[in-house]
Amino acid sequence: MMPAVDSMNDAPNRPRARWGVFTQPDFRLLWTGETVSGLGNSITAVALPLIAVEELDASSTAVGLLAAAVWLPWLLVGLPVGAWVDQIRKRPLMIACDLVAVAALVTIPVAAWLDALTFQHLVVVALISGTATVCFNTAYHSYIRMVLDGRDLLEGNAKLQGSEAATQVAGPGVAGLLAQSFGAVTALVADAVTFLVSAACLKRISVMEQHRDRDEERVPLRRQISDGLRFVGRDRYLRPMVTWGAVINMALMGYQAVQVVFLVRTVGLIPAMVGLLLTGGSTGGIVGALVATRVSRRFGTARGLLLFQVAAAPFALLLPMATMGPGLLLFAMGAFLVGIGISVANIVVGSFRQAYCPPHMLGRVVATAMMINHSTIPLGSLLGGVLGDIVGYRPAMWITTGIVAPSWLILAASPMRRERDLPRAHD
Repeated sequence: MMPAVDSMNDAPNRPRARWGVFTQPDFRLLWTGETVSGLGNSITAVALPLIAVEELDASSTAVGLLAAAVWLPWLLVGLPVGAWVDQIRKRPLMIACDLVAVAALVTIPVAAWLDALTFQHLVVVALISGTATVCFNTAYHSYIRMVLDGRDLLEGNAKLQGSEAATQVAGPGVAGLLAQSFGAVTALVADAVTFLVSAACLKRISVMEQHRDRDEERVPLRRQISDGLRFVGRDRYLRPMVTWGAVINMALMGYQAVQVVFLVRTVGLIPAMVGLLLTGGSTGGIVGALVATRVSRRFGTARGLLLFQVAAAPFALLLPMATMGPGLLLFAMGAFLVGIGISVANIVVGSFRQAYCPPHMLGRVVATAMMINHSTIPLGSLLGGVLGDIVGYRPAMWITTGIVAPSWLILAASPMRRERDLPRAHD
């Protein structure tokens, strides 16, 4: 991998050697907005199931359905959104998505305060927020490439992934404490504010976006979608990455859909303790973000990615072993190590995709990959919830984490097992 700084003797580059991409104002704004928004998202990830369980006495299957609703829009609109994003300006779309999320989230506290909150309301808000996330994330992954040049993508993605993991450490704890002190619905008010901050930061970014060629805009939507599917399906690197992502996401969401209910009803934890315990995976995400760039330079992007999956994924089997008292350390350790592996994978795969794909295809490739990866998330959420009700919460955790543990074999069967680094451009 190329170093972050090519010249050590150029005086203007010295601050960059220390602060890296943070010397770029536009990246600082993007990073600040995403960090604050990430805090809100991590609060919501705990607050919504807590609201369903504690305010509405929802079953495990219902909690799984709620988690699935957040991700279902990827399956329904992911591909057309990718083609659409390739043709429009990204920043205005991301700002609009932030504002839509604000409007949707604030309806939950209002309904709760009016004693009119229903489970159907939670599902509708989850669907709206999920659709906004589809549009935002597809545009966001293309927009990073406009803010940073190719040599900065790995570092920039590591910074963004690290801050996201850091907010996930604070978010569950904050959500748990708020739920314990004031009720779970209060946490969503803070979440709405974070999306407003994100929109304000995006508004201030100065990078100019190029308009698409009008001739390209006349290409039928169906053909644009097909081009993205063919690009991913025929590529020897993207295809196994997407396959692995689909499998791992299904398994991760399977146990995450039931873990809150498992910790509350089986292990016997109070909401504040649930929030604190769930920070284990987020702490691992921070460590993964800190080491991803160094590991990629030391071992190579291909070897480093595979190495971390082989080392981390089997520790998912510690999660179902959790019991009250010292047994909680098993859950924390498992979540921590799995979090490291997932964080490294997100950084390496995301940076590879941004540098590897042709710019005019990036939105479609991102949407195709994320649609396939995320299409299994509703399935995993429903699977985890249904298993929890049928066979019990602990057995459901064993089944779903049992899929995570050997998932690295998919990557091991790909060409990256024979290569040090992933290619930096498509042939």
